[in-house]
Amino acid sequence: MDVNAAVAAASAIAGLATGVIAVLAFRWSEREQARPTRTALHTEAVLPPGVDTVLSVLRSSAVVLDEGDTVVKASSAAYALGLVRGGRLAVDQMLQMARETRRDGEIRQVELDLPRRGAGRGEGLAVSARVAPLGSRLVLLLVEDLTEARRIEAVRRDFVANVSHELKTPVGALSLLSEAVMDASDDPEAVLRFAGRMQVEATRLTSLVQEIIDLSRVQDDDLLDDAEPVAVDDLVAEAMDRCRHQANTKQITMATGNTPDLFIWGNRGQLAAALGNLVENAVNYSPARTRVGIAGRRIPAGGGDLIEISVTDQGIGISEKDRERVFERFYRVDPARSRATGGTGLGLSIVKHVAATHGGEVTVWSVEGQGSTFTLRLPEAGIARDRALPPGTDPDAEADAEPADEPSDEQLFQTLPEHIPAPEVLP
Repeated sequence: MDVNAAVAAASAIAGLATGVIAVLAFRWSEREQARPTRTALHTEAVLPPGVDTVLSVLRSSAVVLDEGDTVVKASSAAYALGLVRGGRLAVDQMLQMARETRRDGEIRQVELDLPRRGAGRGEGLAVSARVAPLGSRLVLLLVEDLTEARRIEAVRRDFVANVSHELKTPVGALSLLSEAVMDASDDPEAVLRFAGRMQVEATRLTSLVQEIIDLSRVQDDDLLDDAEPVAVDDLVAEAMDRCRHQANTKQITMATGNTPDLFIWGNRGQLAAALGNLVENAVNYSPARTRVGIAGRRIPAGGGDLIEISVTDQGIGISEKDRERVFERFYRVDPARSRATGGTGLGLSIVKHVAATHGGEVTVWSVEGQGSTFTLRLPEAGIARDRALPPGTDPDAEADAEPADEPSDEQLFQTLPEHIPAPEVLP
Protein backbone atom coordinates (compact mmCIF):
# COMPACT_ATOMS: atom_id res chain seq x y z
CA MET A 1 0.00 0.00 0.00
CA ASP A 2 2.84 2.39 0.85
CA VAL A 3 4.47 1.62 -2.51
CA ASN A 4 1.23 2.27 -4.43
CA ALA A 5 0.69 5.52 -2.56
CA ALA A 6 4.20 6.64 -3.37
CA VAL A 7 3.75 5.81 -7.08
CA ALA A 8 0.45 7.70 -7.17
CA ALA A 9 2.01 10.72 -5.48
CA ALA A 10 4.92 10.71 -7.90
CA SER A 11 2.55 10.52 -10.90
CA ALA A 12 0.50 13.42 -9.57
CA ILE A 13 3.59 15.56 -9.09
CA ALA A 14 4.82 14.71 -12.64
CA GLY A 15 1.43 15.59 -14.17
CA LEU A 16 1.34 18.88 -12.29
CA ALA A 17 4.83 19.77 -13.49
CA THR A 18 3.89 18.92 -17.10
CA GLY A 19 0.81 21.12 -16.88
CA VAL A 20 2.78 24.05 -15.50
CA ILE A 21 5.38 23.71 -18.27
CA ALA A 22 2.63 23.56 -20.96
CA VAL A 23 0.95 26.69 -19.60
CA LEU A 24 4.24 28.59 -19.53
CA ALA A 25 5.07 27.48 -23.09
CA PHE A 26 1.63 28.56 -24.33
CA ARG A 27 1.98 32.01 -22.74
CA TRP A 28 5.45 32.45 -24.23
CA SER A 29 4.15 31.45 -27.69
CA GLU A 30 1.34 34.02 -27.45
CA ARG A 31 3.80 36.78 -26.55
CA GLU A 32 6.07 35.83 -29.46
CA GLN A 33 3.16 35.86 -31.92
CA ALA A 34 1.95 39.23 -30.65
CA ARG A 35 5.43 40.72 -30.91
CA PRO A 36 5.99 42.42 -34.33
CA THR A 37 8.59 40.83 -36.56
CA ARG A 38 11.67 42.71 -37.62
CA THR A 39 10.25 43.12 -41.11
CA ALA A 40 6.91 44.40 -39.81
CA LEU A 41 8.60 46.87 -37.49
CA HIS A 42 10.83 48.02 -40.33
CA THR A 43 7.94 48.55 -42.74
CA GLU A 44 5.16 49.83 -40.50
CA ALA A 45 7.26 52.11 -38.36
CA VAL A 46 9.25 53.65 -41.24
CA LEU A 47 6.65 53.96 -44.01
CA PRO A 48 4.41 56.99 -43.35
CA PRO A 49 0.65 56.44 -43.23
CA GLY A 50 -1.15 56.72 -46.56
CA VAL A 51 1.90 56.10 -48.71
CA ASP A 52 1.28 52.35 -49.01
CA THR A 53 -2.23 52.92 -50.38
CA VAL A 54 -1.14 55.56 -52.88
CA LEU A 55 1.79 53.51 -54.18
CA SER A 56 -0.51 50.54 -54.80
CA VAL A 57 -2.56 52.51 -57.37
CA LEU A 58 0.23 54.33 -59.19
CA ARG A 59 0.66 53.50 -62.86
CA SER A 60 4.42 53.92 -62.50
CA SER A 61 6.65 51.33 -60.86
CA ALA A 62 7.36 52.55 -57.34
CA VAL A 63 10.15 51.71 -54.89
CA VAL A 64 10.70 53.22 -51.43
CA LEU A 65 14.22 52.99 -49.95
CA ASP A 66 15.31 53.67 -46.40
CA GLU A 67 18.57 55.23 -45.22
CA GLY A 68 20.36 51.89 -45.63
CA ASP A 69 19.24 51.45 -49.28
CA THR A 70 16.92 48.64 -48.20
CA VAL A 71 13.63 48.34 -50.06
CA VAL A 72 10.86 49.25 -47.63
CA LYS A 73 8.06 49.04 -50.20
CA ALA A 74 7.95 48.10 -53.88
CA SER A 75 5.03 47.78 -56.26
CA SER A 76 4.40 44.58 -58.18
CA ALA A 77 5.35 46.39 -61.40
CA ALA A 78 8.80 47.08 -59.95
CA TYR A 79 9.32 43.38 -59.36
CA ALA A 80 8.00 42.56 -62.84
CA LEU A 81 10.52 44.93 -64.45
CA GLY A 82 13.34 43.37 -62.42
CA LEU A 83 14.11 46.58 -60.52
CA VAL A 84 13.99 44.85 -57.12
CA ARG A 85 15.70 41.56 -56.33
CA GLY A 86 16.30 40.04 -52.92
CA GLY A 87 15.01 43.11 -51.12
CA ARG A 88 17.54 45.41 -52.83
CA LEU A 89 17.38 47.81 -55.76
CA ALA A 90 19.04 45.96 -58.63
CA VAL A 91 19.88 48.93 -60.91
CA ASP A 92 23.13 50.62 -59.92
CA GLN A 93 22.36 53.93 -61.70
CA MET A 94 19.07 54.27 -59.81
CA LEU A 95 20.70 53.34 -56.54
CA GLN A 96 23.32 56.04 -57.02
CA MET A 97 20.60 58.59 -57.78
CA ALA A 98 18.78 57.61 -54.59
CA ARG A 99 21.91 58.12 -52.49
CA GLU A 100 22.56 61.55 -53.98
CA THR A 101 18.94 62.61 -53.43
CA ARG A 102 19.06 61.39 -49.83
CA ARG A 103 22.20 63.47 -49.30
CA ASP A 104 21.07 66.81 -50.79
CA GLY A 105 17.26 66.45 -51.03
CA GLU A 106 17.13 67.34 -54.75
CA ILE A 107 14.80 65.61 -57.21
CA ARG A 108 16.61 63.81 -60.03
CA GLN A 109 15.44 62.32 -63.30
CA VAL A 110 17.16 60.22 -65.94
CA GLU A 111 16.26 57.99 -68.89
CA LEU A 112 17.97 54.60 -68.99
CA ASP A 113 18.18 51.62 -71.33
CA LEU A 114 18.15 48.44 -69.25
CA PRO A 115 18.53 44.79 -70.28
CA ARG A 116 15.18 43.06 -70.20
CA ARG A 117 15.07 40.29 -67.64
CA GLY A 118 15.04 36.88 -69.31
CA ALA A 119 15.19 38.33 -72.84
CA GLY A 120 17.64 37.62 -75.58
CA ARG A 121 20.42 39.85 -76.76
CA GLY A 122 19.35 43.09 -78.38
CA GLU A 123 16.03 43.33 -76.52
CA GLY A 124 16.20 46.24 -74.08
CA LEU A 125 13.91 48.08 -71.71
CA ALA A 126 13.64 51.87 -71.98
CA VAL A 127 12.64 53.56 -68.72
CA SER A 128 12.42 57.02 -67.23
CA ALA A 129 13.37 57.13 -63.53
CA ARG A 130 12.68 59.96 -61.09
CA VAL A 131 13.96 60.02 -57.50
CA ALA A 132 12.54 62.31 -54.81
CA PRO A 133 12.81 62.54 -51.01
CA LEU A 134 9.85 61.16 -49.06
CA GLY A 135 9.96 62.55 -45.57
CA SER A 136 13.28 62.89 -43.77
CA ARG A 137 14.51 59.30 -44.00
CA LEU A 138 12.98 57.74 -47.12
CA VAL A 139 13.57 58.09 -50.84
CA LEU A 140 10.88 57.43 -53.46
CA LEU A 141 11.81 56.05 -56.88
CA LEU A 142 9.22 56.21 -59.69
CA VAL A 143 10.03 54.35 -62.92
CA GLU A 144 7.99 54.74 -66.10
CA ASP A 145 8.30 52.06 -68.80
CA LEU A 146 8.90 53.87 -72.11
CA THR A 147 9.56 50.78 -74.22
CA GLU A 148 6.19 50.73 -75.97
CA ALA A 149 6.23 54.51 -76.48
CA ARG A 150 9.69 54.27 -78.05
CA ARG A 151 8.50 51.48 -80.34
CA ILE A 152 5.46 53.47 -81.45
CA GLU A 153 7.62 56.53 -82.07
CA ALA A 154 10.00 54.44 -84.21
CA VAL A 155 7.06 53.08 -86.20
CA ARG A 156 5.78 56.62 -86.70
CA ARG A 157 9.16 57.84 -87.92
CA ASP A 158 9.44 54.93 -90.35
CA PHE A 159 5.93 55.60 -91.60
CA VAL A 160 6.64 59.27 -92.24
CA ALA A 161 9.90 58.40 -94.02
CA ASN A 162 8.16 55.79 -96.18
CA VAL A 163 5.31 58.14 -97.04
CA SER A 164 7.77 60.86 -98.02
CA HIS A 165 9.66 58.44 -100.24
CA GLU A 166 6.53 57.05 -101.87
CA LEU A 167 5.05 60.49 -102.54
CA LYS A 168 8.33 61.81 -103.92
CA THR A 169 8.39 59.25 -106.75
CA PRO A 170 5.13 60.18 -108.55
CA VAL A 171 5.55 63.89 -107.78
CA GLY A 172 9.03 63.84 -109.29
CA ALA A 173 7.76 61.94 -112.31
CA LEU A 174 4.98 64.52 -112.85
CA SER A 175 7.52 67.32 -112.64
CA LEU A 176 9.77 65.72 -115.26
CA LEU A 177 6.87 64.87 -117.55
CA SER A 178 5.53 68.43 -117.39
CA GLU A 179 8.96 69.73 -118.45
CA ALA A 180 8.98 67.20 -121.29
CA VAL A 181 5.56 68.41 -122.44
CA MET A 182 6.79 72.01 -122.47
CA ASP A 183 9.88 71.09 -124.49
CA ALA A 184 7.79 69.07 -126.97
CA SER A 185 5.07 71.66 -127.41
CA ASP A 186 5.49 71.59 -131.18
CA ASP A 187 5.30 67.76 -131.36
CA PRO A 188 1.65 66.63 -130.88
CA GLU A 189 2.55 62.94 -130.69
CA ALA A 190 5.14 63.49 -127.95
CA VAL A 191 2.73 65.70 -126.03
CA LEU A 192 0.06 63.00 -126.23
CA ARG A 193 2.52 60.34 -125.05
CA PHE A 194 3.78 62.41 -122.14
CA ALA A 195 0.24 63.40 -121.15
CA GLY A 196 -0.69 59.72 -120.97
CA ARG A 197 2.23 59.08 -118.65
CA MET A 198 1.20 62.03 -116.53
CA GLN A 199 -2.26 60.54 -116.14
CA VAL A 200 -0.74 57.24 -114.97
CA GLU A 201 1.43 58.98 -112.35
CA ALA A 202 -1.45 61.19 -111.23
CA THR A 203 -3.65 58.11 -110.77
CA ARG A 204 -0.91 56.43 -108.78
CA LEU A 205 -0.49 59.51 -106.59
CA THR A 206 -4.24 59.73 -105.99
CA SER A 207 -4.40 56.05 -105.06
CA LEU A 208 -1.49 56.42 -102.63
CA VAL A 209 -3.00 59.45 -100.90
CA GLN A 210 -6.38 57.72 -100.62
CA GLU A 211 -4.89 54.60 -99.08
CA ILE A 212 -2.95 56.69 -96.57
CA ILE A 213 -6.25 58.35 -95.62
CA ASP A 214 -7.97 54.96 -95.40
CA LEU A 215 -5.22 53.57 -93.17
CA SER A 216 -5.46 56.61 -90.89
CA ARG A 217 -9.24 56.19 -90.62
CA VAL A 218 -8.95 52.49 -89.84
CA GLN A 219 -6.50 53.21 -87.02
CA ASP A 220 -8.52 56.07 -85.53
CA ASP A 221 -12.14 55.05 -86.06
CA ASP A 222 -14.20 53.46 -83.32
CA LEU A 223 -15.75 50.12 -84.21
CA LEU A 224 -19.10 51.21 -82.73
CA ASP A 225 -19.38 54.16 -85.11
CA ASP A 226 -21.84 53.20 -87.87
CA ALA A 227 -21.60 49.50 -86.91
CA GLU A 228 -24.28 47.23 -88.32
CA PRO A 229 -24.82 43.60 -89.40
CA VAL A 230 -23.16 43.27 -92.81
CA ALA A 231 -24.05 40.41 -95.15
CA VAL A 232 -21.05 38.52 -96.48
CA ASP A 233 -22.84 38.17 -99.86
CA ASP A 234 -22.94 41.96 -100.19
CA LEU A 235 -19.25 42.31 -99.35
CA VAL A 236 -18.27 39.67 -101.90
CA ALA A 237 -20.43 41.25 -104.62
CA GLU A 238 -18.95 44.70 -103.94
CA ALA A 239 -15.39 43.36 -104.04
CA MET A 240 -16.02 41.59 -107.34
CA ASP A 241 -17.56 44.70 -108.91
CA ARG A 242 -14.55 46.72 -107.83
CA CYS A 243 -12.13 44.40 -109.66
CA ARG A 244 -14.30 43.28 -112.58
CA HIS A 245 -12.62 45.55 -115.14
CA GLN A 246 -9.09 44.39 -114.31
CA ALA A 247 -10.24 40.76 -114.28
CA ASN A 248 -11.93 41.04 -117.69
CA THR A 249 -8.86 42.73 -119.15
CA LYS A 250 -6.66 39.79 -118.04
CA GLN A 251 -9.39 37.21 -118.79
CA ILE A 252 -9.39 36.12 -115.15
CA THR A 253 -12.45 34.22 -113.92
CA MET A 254 -13.80 35.29 -110.53
CA ALA A 255 -15.84 32.54 -108.88
CA THR A 256 -17.75 32.53 -105.61
CA GLY A 257 -20.06 30.16 -103.79
CA ASN A 258 -23.31 31.09 -102.10
CA THR A 259 -22.81 32.48 -98.61
CA PRO A 260 -26.37 32.93 -97.32
CA ASP A 261 -27.14 33.78 -93.70
CA LEU A 262 -23.56 34.87 -92.97
CA PHE A 263 -23.34 38.25 -91.25
CA ILE A 264 -20.51 40.24 -89.68
CA TRP A 265 -21.05 43.03 -87.14
CA GLY A 266 -18.95 46.08 -87.98
CA ASN A 267 -18.28 49.05 -90.19
CA ARG A 268 -19.50 48.25 -93.69
CA GLY A 269 -17.08 50.60 -95.43
CA GLN A 270 -14.03 49.19 -93.63
CA LEU A 271 -15.05 45.58 -94.24
CA ALA A 272 -15.71 46.26 -97.93
CA ALA A 273 -12.33 47.98 -98.31
CA ALA A 274 -10.51 45.07 -96.64
CA LEU A 275 -12.10 42.36 -98.78
CA GLY A 276 -11.77 44.55 -101.87
CA ASN A 277 -8.02 44.88 -101.27
CA LEU A 278 -7.63 41.11 -101.01
CA VAL A 279 -9.54 40.48 -104.24
CA GLU A 280 -7.73 43.30 -106.05
CA ASN A 281 -4.34 41.87 -105.05
CA ALA A 282 -5.41 38.42 -106.20
CA VAL A 283 -6.36 39.77 -109.63
CA ASN A 284 -3.31 42.01 -110.02
CA TYR A 285 -0.80 39.30 -109.10
CA SER A 286 -2.41 36.48 -111.10
CA PRO A 287 -1.40 35.56 -114.65
CA ALA A 288 -3.89 36.00 -117.46
CA ARG A 289 -6.57 33.33 -117.99
CA THR A 290 -6.43 32.03 -114.42
CA ARG A 291 -9.02 31.82 -111.66
CA VAL A 292 -9.69 33.77 -108.44
CA GLY A 293 -12.02 32.19 -105.90
CA ILE A 294 -13.90 33.83 -103.02
CA ALA A 295 -15.54 31.61 -100.40
CA GLY A 296 -17.25 32.23 -97.07
CA ARG A 297 -18.24 29.84 -94.30
CA ARG A 298 -19.09 29.64 -90.61
CA ILE A 299 -16.59 27.84 -88.37
CA PRO A 300 -17.09 26.93 -84.68
CA ALA A 301 -14.81 28.52 -82.10
CA GLY A 302 -14.49 28.54 -78.33
CA GLY A 303 -15.92 32.03 -77.77
CA GLY A 304 -18.55 31.80 -80.50
CA ASP A 305 -18.80 31.09 -84.21
CA LEU A 306 -16.48 32.88 -86.63
CA ILE A 307 -17.09 33.92 -90.22
CA GLU A 308 -14.23 32.97 -92.51
CA ILE A 309 -13.81 34.62 -95.93
CA SER A 310 -11.03 33.24 -98.14
CA VAL A 311 -9.62 34.68 -101.36
CA THR A 312 -7.60 32.20 -103.44
CA ASP A 313 -5.58 32.92 -106.57
CA GLN A 314 -3.30 31.01 -108.94
CA GLY A 315 -0.64 33.69 -109.01
CA ILE A 316 3.09 33.86 -108.42
CA GLY A 317 2.85 32.98 -104.72
CA ILE A 318 4.85 34.35 -101.80
CA SER A 319 8.12 32.98 -100.50
CA GLU A 320 8.38 31.83 -96.89
CA LYS A 321 10.69 34.70 -95.90
CA ASP A 322 8.24 37.28 -97.23
CA ARG A 323 5.07 35.72 -95.79
CA GLU A 324 5.45 37.25 -92.34
CA ARG A 325 6.15 40.73 -93.72
CA VAL A 326 3.48 41.15 -96.36
CA PHE A 327 1.20 42.94 -93.87
CA GLU A 328 3.79 45.62 -93.07
CA ARG A 329 3.21 49.12 -94.39
CA PHE A 330 4.83 49.76 -97.78
CA TYR A 331 6.39 46.29 -97.90
CA ARG A 332 6.42 44.81 -101.39
CA VAL A 333 7.47 41.29 -102.30
CA ASP A 334 8.39 42.46 -105.81
CA PRO A 335 8.73 46.27 -105.96
CA ALA A 336 9.05 46.36 -109.75
CA ARG A 337 5.86 44.31 -110.21
CA SER A 338 4.03 46.40 -107.60
CA ARG A 339 4.79 49.60 -109.46
CA ALA A 340 3.69 47.99 -112.72
CA THR A 341 0.35 47.00 -111.17
CA GLY A 342 -0.08 50.30 -109.35
CA GLY A 343 0.38 48.81 -105.90
CA THR A 344 1.21 51.13 -103.00
CA GLY A 345 2.20 48.57 -100.36
CA LEU A 346 -0.58 49.68 -98.01
CA GLY A 347 -3.45 47.40 -99.06
CA LEU A 348 -2.62 44.43 -96.84
CA SER A 349 -1.75 46.71 -93.93
CA ILE A 350 -5.27 48.16 -94.15
CA VAL A 351 -6.69 44.61 -94.17
CA LYS A 352 -4.73 43.73 -91.03
CA HIS A 353 -5.95 46.81 -89.16
CA VAL A 354 -9.56 46.26 -90.19
CA ALA A 355 -9.43 42.66 -89.00
CA ALA A 356 -7.91 43.67 -85.66
CA THR A 357 -10.43 46.48 -85.19
CA HIS A 358 -13.28 44.03 -85.66
CA GLY A 359 -11.83 41.48 -83.24
CA GLY A 360 -10.53 39.09 -85.91
CA GLU A 361 -7.39 38.27 -87.85
CA VAL A 362 -6.06 37.79 -91.38
CA THR A 363 -3.74 34.93 -92.35
CA VAL A 364 -1.98 33.84 -95.52
CA TRP A 365 -1.10 30.49 -97.04
CA SER A 366 1.09 30.51 -100.12
CA VAL A 367 3.41 28.38 -102.23
CA GLU A 368 5.66 29.96 -104.84
CA GLY A 369 4.42 29.22 -108.34
CA GLN A 370 1.10 27.78 -107.10
CA GLY A 371 -0.77 30.76 -105.68
CA SER A 372 -1.92 32.20 -102.39
CA THR A 373 -4.93 32.13 -100.08
CA PHE A 374 -5.69 35.07 -97.80
CA THR A 375 -8.26 34.36 -95.09
CA LEU A 376 -10.24 36.84 -93.01
CA ARG A 377 -11.66 35.43 -89.76
CA LEU A 378 -14.14 37.70 -88.00
CA PRO A 379 -16.71 37.16 -85.23
CA GLU A 380 -20.25 36.53 -86.39
CA ALA A 381 -22.66 39.46 -86.10
CA GLY A 382 -24.38 38.40 -82.87
CA ILE A 383 -21.14 37.38 -81.14
CA ALA A 384 -19.33 40.58 -82.11
CA ARG A 385 -22.18 42.79 -80.88
CA ASP A 386 -22.31 40.98 -77.54
CA ARG A 387 -18.57 41.50 -77.11
CA ALA A 388 -18.76 45.14 -78.09
CA LEU A 389 -21.41 46.11 -75.50
CA PRO A 390 -22.38 44.57 -72.16
CA PRO A 391 -25.79 42.89 -72.12
CA GLY A 392 -28.63 45.34 -71.60
CA THR A 393 -26.54 48.38 -72.57
CA ASP A 394 -28.06 50.99 -74.85
CA PRO A 395 -25.65 51.47 -77.80
CA ASP A 396 -26.64 55.13 -78.23
CA ALA A 397 -26.12 55.86 -74.54
CA GLU A 398 -22.79 54.02 -74.60
CA ALA A 399 -21.58 56.04 -77.55
CA ASP A 400 -22.62 59.37 -76.00
CA ALA A 401 -21.12 58.68 -72.58
CA GLU A 402 -17.77 60.30 -71.96
CA PRO A 403 -15.14 58.14 -70.25
CA ALA A 404 -14.12 59.23 -66.79
CA ASP A 405 -10.60 60.58 -66.58
CA GLU A 406 -8.23 58.49 -64.51
CA PRO A 407 -6.45 60.42 -61.73
CA SER A 408 -2.85 61.16 -62.48
CA ASP A 409 -0.01 60.07 -60.22
CA GLU A 410 0.38 63.69 -59.15
CA GLN A 411 -3.30 63.90 -58.15
CA LEU A 412 -3.03 60.68 -56.19
CA PHE A 413 -0.20 62.11 -54.14
CA GLN A 414 -2.48 64.97 -53.06
CA THR A 415 -4.35 62.46 -50.90
CA LEU A 416 -1.31 61.95 -48.66
CA PRO A 417 -1.16 63.56 -45.20
CA GLU A 418 0.14 67.11 -45.26
CA HIS A 419 3.32 66.30 -43.33
CA ILE A 420 4.55 64.05 -46.15
CA PRO A 421 6.03 66.06 -49.06
CA ALA A 422 4.58 64.96 -52.40
CA PRO A 423 7.41 64.50 -54.94
CA GLU A 424 7.05 65.66 -58.51
CA VAL A 425 5.77 62.96 -60.82
CA LEU A 426 6.33 62.52 -64.50
CA PRO A 427 3.25 63.46 -66.52
